[in-house]
Amino acid sequence: MLELRGLVKHFPVASGPPVRAVDGVSLSVAGGEFVALYGPSGSGKTTLLMLIAALLRPDAGSVALGDLEISKLTDREAANYRLHELGFVRQSLNLIAGATATDNAALKLMGTDVGSREARRRIEPLLERLGLAERATHRAEQLSMGERQRVMIARALSTDPKLLLADEPTGSLDTERSRQVLALLADTCRERAVAVMLVTHDPQAAAFADRVYALRDGRLTDYDPSRAPAPVDVH
Repeated sequence: MLELRGLVKHFPVASGPPVRAVDGVSLSVAGGEFVALYGPSGSGKTTLLMLIAALLRPDAGSVALGDLEISKLTDREAANYRLHELGFVRQSLNLIAGATATDNAALKLMGTDVGSREARRRIEPLLERLGLAERATHRAEQLSMGERQRVMIARALSTDPKLLLADEPTGSLDTERSRQVLALLADTCRERAVAVMLVTHDPQAAAFADRVYALRDGRLTDYDPSRAPAPVDVH
């Protein structure tokens, strides 16, 4: 269970009041649950994920994953948490050119005490689940944008994390590829009982989530689909 309690992060500016990037956010996400946060650029979505990932420290409030108080971790403990407990799919497709899909997906797992051969063996079923079995030996530059995004999802899930954060994972994809990535992300995480928090400005993400909220000016509110294009029908 991910638990956010009264989370606050403000940034000072040279003149005028501080930017209230995250302003009193409270939210719980259970294992296997898919929660989407919808909002425009500058609404505080990425800052919220950085706080959950222990890449920023909150000004007030707390972040906990089960019994682990994330907001109080030391730098070393935070790095261990990101390696073992957290999967993070970022906007940038950070793949190593010249390396295969398998090696790119297994990169995080290789950072643990798992050897490279064993890491490749463990990543194979996940690549297959994500529809990449036939592309496993292709180099990064030979993959489509959708395939690269799926490699990033495989990397994030490779260490069997309890929590997955996804920052605009469909931002560079067309509508059909977005549908495919969102469906795979939702199905795979439910199968593996991973808690998912996805932040997006893409309204179709609402069709795949168990719950959807809006984040505006750092505050969490109910999602109002009338304020955005209607999500696509996934059935």
